[in-house]
Amino acid sequence: VLTWPRHEAPIQMVENRPVRDFLAHAVLITGVLLVAFPLWVTFVASTLTFDQIVSVPMPLWPGDQFVHNYTQVLTSGSEKGSSAPVGTMLVNSLIMALSIAIGKITISILSAFAIVYFRFPGRSFFFWSVFVTLMLPVEVRIIPTFKVAADLGILDSHVGLAMPLIASATATFLFRQFFMTIPDELAEAARIDGAGPVRFFIDVVLPLSKTHIAALFVILFIYGWNQYLWPLLITTSESMYTVVIGIKRMMAGGDAANEWHLIMATAMMALMPPALVVILMQKWFVKGLVETEK
Repeated sequence: VLTWPRHEAPIQMVENRPVRDFLAHAVLITGVLLVAFPLWVTFVASTLTFDQIVSVPMPLWPGDQFVHNYTQVLTSGSEKGSSAPVGTMLVNSLIMALSIAIGKITISILSAFAIVYFRFPGRSFFFWSVFVTLMLPVEVRIIPTFKVAADLGILDSHVGLAMPLIASATATFLFRQFFMTIPDELAEAARIDGAGPVRFFIDVVLPLSKTHIAALFVILFIYGWNQYLWPLLITTSESMYTVVIGIKRMMAGGDAANEWHLIMATAMMALMPPALVVILMQKWFVKGLVETEK
């Protein structure tokens, strides 16, 4: 039997494949360039004048209108399209995205906790009833949802933007699956120590779920921020526009009628909040998706 000396590690053979490494890096760099180039063109266009954008070829280096263009859309919108300040639209989008993300997580984690740790008749029926709603997205139930919102008098309001989108069967399912992996010994130990359901939820379940909450928050924030159909239907006043709706409203007509430098500046500002959320919470997001240790 061939054995290694006690204090010597086996020699690992590392195969040098420069051609394969070069091809791999070339593919990665090409992919980055393909993704980054449209963003770069958008940013450059947001720093130019209208005449510079429509000129052929359009400059591919930033101009000197950065402060002017961004200040104008933040404070007064556009002249030919929507005149609502983009700053107000960003606030509306932020309120909507945060309300949807926090509301979905709160309702889902509580409902999943009740389904897993409480014994009551019809527990499985209620869970699968919630799960079946995955087959009914907003687009399918948009008309009855609008009717209910109109009857409640929440059209053109922040409540109307967020409340109909708060329920989430996906988040409930994910939290349920995670809670089922928590050892039953933890619940028994908490019960022996005299902790009730609320104390067990706050002291044990929530700390164990923080990475999953962070990962879901990133996904749900982007979901809420990018909503288009529901805000388009429920908002009629410019003061309640979200930034995604604002970009469309700023397009007044044909290419010659659109203030592309202002539209591109708005698009860049609409891109920044979700990008910052992903960057700042990247560690928690990845950990919540790939973590296997329970």
